[in-house]
Amino acid sequence: MQPTFTTIQEARRWASLFLQKHDREPQAAQLLLEGFLGWSFSKILAYEDEPMSEDVKESFIKAVRAHAETGEPVQHLLGSASFFGRTFKVTPDVLIPRPETEELVLGVMDWAREEKIETPSIVDLGTGSGIIAITASLEIPGSHVTAVDISSEALVVAEGNARQHGADIQFRQGDFLTPVMDETFDILISNPPYISEEEKALMDDTVLDFDPSLALFAEEEGLAAYKSILHQTAHLEQKPLLIAFEIGWRQGEQVSSLIERLLPGFRAEVRQDINGRDRMVFASRRETV
Repeated sequence: MQPTFTTIQEARRWASLFLQKHDREPQAAQLLLEGFLGWSFSKILAYEDEPMSEDVKESFIKAVRAHAETGEPVQHLLGSASFFGRTFKVTPDVLIPRPETEELVLGVMDWAREEKIETPSIVDLGTGSGIIAITASLEIPGSHVTAVDISSEALVVAEGNARQHGADIQFRQGDFLTPVMDETFDILISNPPYISEEEKALMDDTVLDFDPSLALFAEEEGLAAYKSILHQTAHLEQKPLLIAFEIGWRQGEQVSSLIERLLPGFRAEVRQDINGRDRMVFASRRETV
């Protein structure tokens, strides 16, 4: 049965209740409403008694039902996601940006500022939609950024996002450091696949069924990507000054040990995210990280 709401307020109320009945997060109703109207939360509140146009109403209802019934992520339904105050295009070919990744980028920004390295060179491995590379390029003055991904489909999305935001980035296709082994970088940053196959049963369907498996899962209990990157780094003629990884919340000790074993002279530090979970490892050849 087609819902009979007419105003924006009624649309939000219907969507919230519909999502609740399907055991979905009611907040998704607000996010979809903002996306389809192109309005901020405050503007929706100010004009909530206004009628909703039929075109927007039809698209909104379709999206709410898709999210409720299949778990299709809000970001895919809208075609975009927010990261570090910017809007990025996302598709099923790339990982949907997570707020925790913003903390990884902030850590790199803080390090670059504290070390006062002029025109730092940065490589982002497994760039996906390009959020890390683009944000670093725009937020770290004078930086030169190279972004690598094995997926040609992901690189198309990332290149489009870079053009949209005016970020000057070199894109390369390949397996982590493989296409840039003859280059030198001050900073290596990566949010690689780190979920083990055993963890699939614990995952929400909005992630499991819609994010690309290539960006989610890794063999060897989720550590395979880190091992690959670190083995490649060990063969670089000149090692980076900083390595920054996003990690699974139970991988801090393992990833730190891998870094210090495979890269003698590096000291690793595990950092927590805003929720108090181990989420990042920073490793430096200097005395401080």
